[in-house]
Amino acid sequence: MAHDAPSAAPSPGPPPSARTLLPLVVPSLVVGAVSALVLLGVSTLADQLENVLWETLPDALGIGHYSTLWMIVMLTATGLAVGIVVHLVYGHAGPDPATTGLVDEPMPPGVVPGLLVVTVLALAGGVSLGPENPITAVNVALAYWLGRKAAPDAPGAIWLPLAAAGTIGALFGTPVAAALILTETLAARPGPGSLWDKLFGPLIAAGMGALITALVAHPTFDLALPAYTGTHWGDLLAALVIAPLAAALGLAAVYAFPYVHAFFRRLGHPVVAITAGGLVLGLLGALGGPLTLFKGLHEVKTLAADPDGWSAGSFALMTVVKLAALLTAAACGFRGGRIFPAVFVGVALGLCAHALVPAVQPSLGVVCGVLGVLLALTRQGWLSLFTAAVLVADPNVLPLLCIAALPAWLLVTGRPQMQLHEDGTPLR
Repeated sequence: MAHDAPSAAPSPGPPPSARTLLPLVVPSLVVGAVSALVLLGVSTLADQLENVLWETLPDALGIGHYSTLWMIVMLTATGLAVGIVVHLVYGHAGPDPATTGLVDEPMPPGVVPGLLVVTVLALAGGVSLGPENPITAVNVALAYWLGRKAAPDAPGAIWLPLAAAGTIGALFGTPVAAALILTETLAARPGPGSLWDKLFGPLIAAGMGALITALVAHPTFDLALPAYTGTHWGDLLAALVIAPLAAALGLAAVYAFPYVHAFFRRLGHPVVAITAGGLVLGLLGALGGPLTLFKGLHEVKTLAADPDGWSAGSFALMTVVKLAALLTAAACGFRGGRIFPAVFVGVALGLCAHALVPAVQPSLGVVCGVLGVLLALTRQGWLSLFTAAVLVADPNVLPLLCIAALPAWLLVTGRPQMQLHEDGTPLR
């Protein structure tokens, strides 16, 4: 998945100074706060609907919450509901999600309601996608539209990076992730001022978004895995094997993406295509078990809570099923992001390595697995390193991660991305 970073701030002008940067403070705070509140609102609504669909309703019908039948019925029904909304609403809930990245140009504001509805339905229905792409698109559209109305004299280009940063900060509970994503783009862009001048407003927005999320939802990515016992020569070998292997697995999905997308496109109608995708997701859930449903953020903590609780074969099955579910959901037309389900894939792969070779420490296997999968699916080096590192609260894994990232990056760089042009050809 290509994550197109936000557009830079306005066209080159005089060198930044305190006088030119201070006016950004209030808009940045407001955009960051609104971005976090939109994310929290969507997440809360999706959680409540999820409880109804997966607990209240099956209890009323006398069906097991995660029985094979219920998973197939619920995912198929979710696909049908999302397909109907996509077909009927203004703007069809945005462009084909296979052609979009994490941050794109602002959509018309009329597309926002439909996109929010299908996002909530997919999150609640168990689809293997996260909220990051659609929520970022919603926040960018709202910030651009409302910002130009509230401050018509301000350059329109300032709103996109502020909304993107605020959303990413809220998603990860820290502005660091937003700074790393923006750095990869802004550092190479011409214009006056240092990188920190260019990041001034976005960092405020990201900090406010992260602060609100931390105060309201108290997010944590630490998986509480067994403590990392220190670096040994065997750990270096494990890291150099697991990360490229995970990257290769991610690349397999990337290469399959245009073919899977073409299959669903040939079905000809969004209701048919997304319903068929939901059916496939239900069958995959029946095969891999309920842990392979949903975006994966809560489910991955269940895996990590007992790294010796499943066999290597079970971990391998969940790895493949979750990756296939991510591939299907992203290709058939569901709106959603790939970062959180990719984390699940990497964690399951890392724990599989530990189950196969007990000398591989669970923490090391997990961070290297996540690093490799994210590099293949996102092509965001800093984001991949950051996400892998925060899963284990031990800085001693960082040297190994940085070394393991190099062969994994050599494997993925220059390859097709998990994003398509409008004609269905892969983006490079």
